[in-house]
Amino acid sequence: MTGSQSSAPTSGRRTNEADVVVIGAGLAGLTAARELVAAGLSVAVLEARDRVGGRLLNHDLGDGQVTEIGGQFVGPTQDHILALAEDVGVAAYRATVPGESVYVHGGTAKRFSGSTPPDPLALPDMGIALARIAKAVGKVDPKAPWQAPDARALDGMTYETWLRKAEITGAAVDLVNIFLNSAYGGEARDASALFSLWYVSTFGDETHPGTMERGTGTEGGAQDSRFVGGSQLVAQRLAVELDGRVRLSAPVRRISQDSTGVTVVSDAGDWRARRVIVAVPPLLASRIVWDPLLPPQQDQLFQRLPFGTLMKCVAVYDKPFWRAEGLSGMGLLRDGSPIREMFDNTPPDGGPGVLMGFLGGREWRKWAHRPARERRGAVLRCFAQVVGERAFDTVDYVEQDWTAEQWTQGGPSSVAAPGVLTAYGEWMGRSFGRVHWAGSEFSPYWTGFMDGAVRSGKQAATELLGHS
Repeated sequence: MTGSQSSAPTSGRRTNEADVVVIGAGLAGLTAARELVAAGLSVAVLEARDRVGGRLLNHDLGDGQVTEIGGQFVGPTQDHILALAEDVGVAAYRATVPGESVYVHGGTAKRFSGSTPPDPLALPDMGIALARIAKAVGKVDPKAPWQAPDARALDGMTYETWLRKAEITGAAVDLVNIFLNSAYGGEARDASALFSLWYVSTFGDETHPGTMERGTGTEGGAQDSRFVGGSQLVAQRLAVELDGRVRLSAPVRRISQDSTGVTVVSDAGDWRARRVIVAVPPLLASRIVWDPLLPPQQDQLFQRLPFGTLMKCVAVYDKPFWRAEGLSGMGLLRDGSPIREMFDNTPPDGGPGVLMGFLGGREWRKWAHRPARERRGAVLRCFAQVVGERAFDTVDYVEQDWTAEQWTQGGPSSVAAPGVLTAYGEWMGRSFGRVHWAGSEFSPYWTGFMDGAVRSGKQAATELLGHS
């Protein structure tokens, strides 16, 4: 992407006008636009994709049923997304399914109830790990992690190094990595210890400190509930409410600002506005042509916040047969299997049956480039270890590789390697002239989750209105 350094719109093209241009029609951008319209401003939302929702995506199962192949879970302390969904008429329901979960390790599958896997060697270590993580997290301010007492030391090592220095052994590190496989699209060695402890500190709100248990939990935790009609329905309802203000297939190529306003050049035309909210992933924001250039510290930060690597693998059956056998469909697989964590993703009325598993991080690197048929077989073998041989009798099989989405390029959240937060973190949400930032990565609570996206959209709108 190249261009002259002039702030004038592209020659010969009519320039549209609005008070504010919002770039990105995920939850963050749509929420910001909704707040600004309610305040009486004229708003245009420019979305690069041919759909709204960003990292939220429903897959049509037929007969009016859907399952999610993007973000989907909500839980306690995620009040912003829950309230927004209620406002637009999307109901939440409990995602947990009655029955036992399955833990696979050493070639053996064991059933268990509750949240504790039946591993006598790992459990004492996991208890120690949770206690030490909680103690360290308590010293990290979710709004300014780089100000933690030992921030530089924590940011100078990976999370895996910190876990081992805290005398947390391999079994507990493996269990932490099962969670990070889907949370980071990676593992503990990919992120700084400071970033990872900050990430846990965001699993709460202004009155409930973040805890690992809340972030990893099903009932009463971050995987407690889902939305009837799928999570993308919330974004779709918001877009309908915005009544023609959302332009699809409109990737933004250039943003120029001067003393009187901002010019936004997109594939769907040019806009002139007083202010702009950029609500796209930080790495993609850094790839827009900026005039003047982004502050170099902010640009360096955005370039250092890539997504992990994550694919969602979904198998569809005529019915959720595992439920009749007393199984919840949830499985934890610790043996280096392609799928490390899986869930029952059946629609709320009980059919068709759907199993979903995450293929992330190291396992993504191992399997993503292989033939689809080979990968499907490996995934279904994992499912069969948890629910039995009927897992091979699929009606449909679907994969969503988020690294292959041009306007996402990974998932589910940006992850900072050692050195990033202490060097550049304070530039995270700092406005740039007439440009404001939104996106779940910019939220001090539930970063990388739907609730963080909604929070950030509200915060960006509030900040912008304060400058109007």
